[in-house]
Amino acid sequence: MDTTTSSRPALPATTGEGRRVHVISLGCPKNRVDSELMVGQLLSDDHVLVDDPAQAEIIVVNTCSFIQPATEESIDTVLEMAGYKHTGRCEKLVVTGCMVQRYGRSLEGELPEVDHFLGTGEEHRLLEVLRGRDGSGPKSHVDVPLYLPDELAPRVNSWSSCSAYLKISEGCDHRCAFCIIPTLRGRLRSRTIPSLVAEARQLAEQGVVELNLVSQDSTAYGKDLAGGGNIGALLQALSEVDGIEWLRLHYAYPHGLPAGLLEQLAGNPKVCRYLDIPLQHASGPVLKAMRRGVTREGQERILERIRRHVPEISVRTTFIVGFPGETDGDFEVLCDFVKQQRFDHVGVFPYHQEDGTPAADLPGQVPEDVKVARRDELMKIQRSISRKRMRSLVGTTARVLIEGVSEESELLLRGRTSTQAPDVDGQVYVANAPEGLRPGSFLDVRITKAADYDLVAEPVEPQS
Repeated sequence: MDTTTSSRPALPATTGEGRRVHVISLGCPKNRVDSELMVGQLLSDDHVLVDDPAQAEIIVVNTCSFIQPATEESIDTVLEMAGYKHTGRCEKLVVTGCMVQRYGRSLEGELPEVDHFLGTGEEHRLLEVLRGRDGSGPKSHVDVPLYLPDELAPRVNSWSSCSAYLKISEGCDHRCAFCIIPTLRGRLRSRTIPSLVAEARQLAEQGVVELNLVSQDSTAYGKDLAGGGNIGALLQALSEVDGIEWLRLHYAYPHGLPAGLLEQLAGNPKVCRYLDIPLQHASGPVLKAMRRGVTREGQERILERIRRHVPEISVRTTFIVGFPGETDGDFEVLCDFVKQQRFDHVGVFPYHQEDGTPAADLPGQVPEDVKVARRDELMKIQRSISRKRMRSLVGTTARVLIEGVSEESELLLRGRTSTQAPDVDGQVYVANAPEGLRPGSFLDVRITKAADYDLVAEPVEPQS
């Protein structure tokens, strides 16, 4: 389960003569994969993507509704796009994704400007509703999420020319007290290994060299497959795809880590020594109230097991502060845990009281200013840890995946090491790089400077 949301990126424009579409994807990388699948549908039907919504005849907004701020952003975006029915060329406005799944057909009355609503298991109906001419069909398609795309579903990778997200499963069988994801995404549904390998080959043929594996619970991958399958076997199969150099695992639920996963992290050169394992808290009472099914001591054993098997592992985690009933003492336990474990990457999020979750009705709701103060304090602790870690890397060498020219200066290239995931971790800025390096190239560098989260480097063998 991921607690991050992103800004409002529109998917990149294409050329052609078909109906013009503008697609906006809100929320997490998993949602972006859904948007890329919808774009694949549109392009297969001769539609054309445009950057400017004012020029679009069709506008699609793929929404997020994991927490209230994400819902508010989704509503604001929908209303903004609805304005182009009057000031632009928009003929149809389609709203899809988590917000639709959460609020269902009630949105028809709340957002009458919208022509069609598609829930999280209905995005494959996009062309069907766009082709409808007489308006006789239902305005909303919302049901229990069951659909699971495969490698035959057309998809356009919009993240990077050299890096892509690969959604390995959908849904979640856990029932964390704060989380509405099972309601929005349904039960665990894993894709088969052959299907994922086939999609990985397709992405590699497009120039992708890094795959970031995402799901709601990557640790549970394959548990629902009748023919078996597990995350270790999947990583091994994906590593055998020609052209794929880095595999990175996100959102591993923190218990029951399969031995095969640790074996792949330790021994497979294509599997990044990186694990994203959302822990959410460390205080026993808070973890129990969250229904996480693990204690602080259990989490410590898990982390010790990971680091024993993979000494060079880089660990990312996320925490929620201000959960109902969290006392000053509980927060101090969390701060102590972070100081003790010295994670490589940490995200901290204030708890949001979400209707439809068990935590919404718990006593002891924490004031907003206390939540924000606790977030800031915990991030201050982590910033100090990260600064020391970054400075310890000065003088060492690393392999960097080049992603393009830096936004700060065209004299610098930007890239990432295998211990930095896209978008959520820091970057490496490379000076004096050889000419002609394209996105997707790998370069051996020596770290020369360090900031709190980012690094500066030069090629190991500088060239004029």
